[in-house]
Amino acid sequence: MATSVPICSSFTGTWATSMANEDCAMLAKCPTRVRVGRPVRSQPMMKNVNEGKGLFAPAVVVVRNIVGKKQFNQLRGKAIALHSQVINEFCKSIGADQKQRQGLIRLAKKNGERLGFLA
Repeated sequence: MATSVPICSSFTGTWATSMANEDCAMLAKCPTRVRVGRPVRSQPMMKNVNEGKGLFAPAVVVVRNIVGKKQFNQLRGKAIALHSQVINEFCKSIGADQKQRQGLIRLAKKNGERLGFLA
């Protein structure tokens, strides 16, 4: 047994008669193009997860503040390059291949992060 439930609606007539009245005037006022701003993307940051931690982190922060960030980064780059050369020379002397050499350089970077040299 189905019972019919009356549905209350302001729609009377057909689609054409409904659109001919006030609805058409409302649609004409609506903007045809909606501007949406570009989503804000944050800049990717290569950040050390151990920043501020480690045995040498306080000393590194003090030196960076005294010397200045730009000169400190140049000094750090030279130290990292020198350390990589030492690792390469060591690998040559023991006969390690390229893959082992890259592994040792990655290990040195991880150890530097843990000790606070990259703070």
